[in-house]
Amino acid sequence: MANFGWIAGEAVPPSQWDLRRIGWTLCGGRGKRRAECRHVLVCDTRKLSPSQRHALARSDRPAWRLILLGVENPSERAALISLGCAEALSADTGLHELAARSRRVAEMFGMLPRWRDVGSLTLDLFHRDARQGNRWLGLHPREFGVLWRLADAPGERVTRRQLIADVWRLNHEPETNSVEVHVSRLRAKLASAECDDYVQTAPEGGYRLTKPQPFMLAPRVPQADALDDYLRDLGWAEEDA
Repeated sequence: MANFGWIAGEAVPPSQWDLRRIGWTLCGGRGKRRAECRHVLVCDTRKLSPSQRHALARSDRPAWRLILLGVENPSERAALISLGCAEALSADTGLHELAARSRRVAEMFGMLPRWRDVGSLTLDLFHRDARQGNRWLGLHPREFGVLWRLADAPGERVTRRQLIADVWRLNHEPETNSVEVHVSRLRAKLASAECDDYVQTAPEGGYRLTKPQPFMLAPRVPQADALDDYLRDLGWAEEDA
């Protein structure tokens, strides 16, 4: 069965929302961080003000993994969903309804993967950037697009024409060196993370992503992001040691 995370002032979910009762597994976050959670995050927001709930949603935008419980005002529920939340539900939502909605969200994750691990990097499709630990590389959207496209098939050559079609979305090759410029800038940003050998020029033309070894030689530092920072502000997460 699927995993879920619990976000609230209390460490464990109350019985009416405890998906463990019907076979789900509760995840506390890797290193107690939520940034790396790749599953539904169920949030008890009954004690939060509307502005706090909106700040919580904005901290994880797009917040497709967040299911906010305890939102009684229909207009506020609509606003939270508009901010990207997977669901915004009232406090009388029962366990089986919560499970059904959580399952639907979990299935969405399977349809469109948000993350890809490339060596020591995590590519985040929603943020369109790559991160190493808690550091974002600050990729331009097309730099990210090139890296994501190469990650479709690590080790395989991707031609310039394919990049133009898939990343630039053009059906003709422009008379510019835009691809080469973006690849150069991408490599420079990868080099700042000591990953400059990840993108190679293929001898026959085009580029390929090397197959970096899994980042298992040393313990990987759990990643933190704006969601973790906001949970600490609420007192719902442990302070950094």
